[in-house]
Amino acid sequence: MVMVKEHRTNAAALVAAAFAFVLACCFLLAPLQQAFGLDVVKCTARVNAEGSNEVLGGTETRVTWEGQAAAEEQVAGLSLTFPAGTSFSGEDARITMLTGDDLMTRTSIDAEFSVDGQTLHAAFAEPAEAGGYFRFEVYGVFFPAEGGDMVLAGAYATADGTEVAMGAIPAVSVKGITATEQLSSWLEEQEWVQAWNSNKFLRLFLNPPLLVTSFPVVFNGFLMALGIVAVAFPLAIPFGLVLSLMRMARFRILRGIASLYVNVVRGTPLFLQIYIAFFGLPLAGIQIPSFPLGVIVLAMNSSAYLCEIFRAGIQSISKGQFEAARSLGMNGAQTMLFVIIPQTVRRVIPTMTSEFILLYKDTSMLAAVGVMEVVMYAKTIVASTGSITPYIVAACFYLVITLPLAKLVGMLEAKLAGNDAGASGRGRKKRSKKGSSAPALSEADALRRPDAVDGGFITPEQMSSL
Repeated sequence: MVMVKEHRTNAAALVAAAFAFVLACCFLLAPLQQAFGLDVVKCTARVNAEGSNEVLGGTETRVTWEGQAAAEEQVAGLSLTFPAGTSFSGEDARITMLTGDDLMTRTSIDAEFSVDGQTLHAAFAEPAEAGGYFRFEVYGVFFPAEGGDMVLAGAYATADGTEVAMGAIPAVSVKGITATEQLSSWLEEQEWVQAWNSNKFLRLFLNPPLLVTSFPVVFNGFLMALGIVAVAFPLAIPFGLVLSLMRMARFRILRGIASLYVNVVRGTPLFLQIYIAFFGLPLAGIQIPSFPLGVIVLAMNSSAYLCEIFRAGIQSISKGQFEAARSLGMNGAQTMLFVIIPQTVRRVIPTMTSEFILLYKDTSMLAAVGVMEVVMYAKTIVASTGSITPYIVAACFYLVITLPLAKLVGMLEAKLAGNDAGASGRGRKKRSKKGSSAPALSEADALRRPDAVDGGFITPEQMSSL
């Protein structure tokens, strides 16, 4: 009997202890339950990207937080903590309580806002009525430029002064922006830019923020255009030289083939040739990627013009050069390779540079067939913004190549003209000293000193004898 009573006493003690433990847990967990009495409904940021529904980092936006208080809960203050690197302003912040079945009745809450580090506090002048639905709007928010999922934290104060943490707040997805986009956003806020863009003509043709954002995009097309012309022009040089030799060959069939090619290519627009290559070849079952096909078309077109440039340069070499080389025992091929062509290249460098400039500008025609070069990138931005500014940026990328090269052409032409004038002056001076009966230079001297030979043009008969 004594053992039974002891067991009953121990059981009662265990039950009492368990009951006390449950009461203690309820007492301790009561504040945690209260901590989630204010349910976070949503947290969003205003879209600040033109033409899309994205939120950009480093660009001003507005954050809107909404939450529902418990039926018996009176809220006396709200706090939002923003992620590190986020800047915001509490000057224009406001809190509104929405009531009614459809939450269409709005009541502005008088609150005092203060900033403590990354936290914005809002202390209500009077506790709001129990069970309120609150909207907290913060203006002048700049999320970090690198973007990412921005998670805010929050807390609220009850009527009795207890501060309670909110539940999880949904993350705001922010898209990162580049340094140029940050600069563009900064420019848009400047007064002088706003005054500048108030003029329709200036805004249409030279919008500073759009000028900044277009630069890196069009730069990609600039690299593509340079890549095309850097491959096409070196390919066109030997092809054009061969064509020029064929046009001056003694075999009629070679002259006919070269003449036909040159006349057809020079007699038809490059734009038409591009269309035939890009749309005709696929119909014939020949598939070539855009970049190599663009290189081939431009190289074939430029070679026809280089052919005439080289032919004129060869014909400008004095016929005494051919005779001097032959007197030294050189055959026709050796004369052309070691004597004529080196002098020809030196003379036609200015004209070849001009052809390079034209070829670089002609890459813009590839935009018509979808090749992503300078004009195509600019055209894409113009289509989305309605501004001509990207075309101005594209023009700058053309000028940065063409203007220095044009200056170089002028310098080369002046140098060659000076050399010719110096040679003519030296010749006249010698003749004035020695008279008209001065002995002529030998063929070997003429070969070593081409500037001492009177200029002349090679005839077809002379070329046929090579």
